[in-house]
Amino acid sequence: MSLVKSAEDREGYYGEYGGCFLPEILTSTIEELRHCFDECKNDPTFWAEFIALLQNYSGRPTPVTYLENLSKHLGGAQIYAKREDLNHTGSHKINNVMGQGLLAKRLGKKRVIAETGAGQHGFATATMAARFGFDCKIYMGAVDVARQRPNVFWMENLGAEVIAVQDGQRTLKDAINECLRDWVTNMADTHYVLGTACGPHPFPEMVSYFQSVIGREAREQIVDQVGRLPDKVYACVGGGSNAMGIFQGFLDDKDVELVGCEAGGYGPGPGRHASRLAYKDASVGVAQGFKTYFLQNDDGNMLETHSIAAGLDYIGVNPILVNMWENEQVRFEAATDDMVREALQLVMRTEGVIPALESTHAFAQVILEAPLLGKDEVILINQSGRGDKDIFTVADAIDDKHWKEFIKQKAVEYGA
Repeated sequence: MSLVKSAEDREGYYGEYGGCFLPEILTSTIEELRHCFDECKNDPTFWAEFIALLQNYSGRPTPVTYLENLSKHLGGAQIYAKREDLNHTGSHKINNVMGQGLLAKRLGKKRVIAETGAGQHGFATATMAARFGFDCKIYMGAVDVARQRPNVFWMENLGAEVIAVQDGQRTLKDAINECLRDWVTNMADTHYVLGTACGPHPFPEMVSYFQSVIGREAREQIVDQVGRLPDKVYACVGGGSNAMGIFQGFLDDKDVELVGCEAGGYGPGPGRHASRLAYKDASVGVAQGFKTYFLQNDDGNMLETHSIAAGLDYIGVNPILVNMWENEQVRFEAATDDMVREALQLVMRTEGVIPALESTHAFAQVILEAPLLGKDEVILINQSGRGDKDIFTVADAIDDKHWKEFIKQKAVEYGA
């Protein structure tokens, strides 16, 4: 099984994408991190320590579940889900933060900072900080603070300071900007636990490396259950960490189609969605420390985005996935908010599982495509998180009047 690596002649680049574009003041800090990560990659005892930590603290390995009722209901391919929602803290994010926590310990850092959109990364980072004894500050757009209140509650009670970012659109990209400002000011004692596989090198490779545990497990599990590899693997794509995690289990397998599912929002058109590649509304640019496709105008100013799922509401995309897309190694599709609402209710009622709204984008695309496939074909979905955190957004979407009033009160409270 291959893991992603940058080009030998251009470290940190995947084709034309990636790189490290940071203020000069951060040069020594990023080089220190890069050197530490390289040492850890080449140290077998580090990976063993990482896996033992996930097994004993987070509950890995997560299972692969056969969704028999959904498969029968759709009448096509047999559908399986890799259950990252069953991790401690409820998503795949714990894999990355525990790995970065071990790096921060090696670096002698005393404080960690993180951005978060859906709150799952912030929740996981606050958990890791409590486990390792780090001071912790989480930056979160004010809009996301209001719509993801359950995760904010847990972050604060785990000892993290949550900052509601009021700049810009007050969502994920603005939280990332604030994190970078903090890091520049406090780099001597602070590690930035970037939550997705974006940003300056080595973050895209590093986050993908820690998330590869998903694909390593899933490959063995699906072969054990089905006797062969899946025909298609689906994952939602915001920044790209959960997709990179599961896709790495199948990079060498030409007969396995990889499908990334972006946030189609209200549909095509500027400001209506967060789909960089499926709608082909994005263009190449440099922002937030790296080169990739961004939703931006002709002057390079970032466009507003929209998604029912806070964790997919991002302007850019992982540079490794962009390179794979250009080389036709992955297909991108977009699921609209309406598709996601319907998919969530179908999955809950047929299987008794509640995927996060982010993960439900992958389910929505599968619900479209599975009936067109034969019953002997196999689909694997990365269920990257659970939907507890989305209770207010879902209640609003299905017109629950009691919860809608509560949401409005919280939005006022947090300035959103």
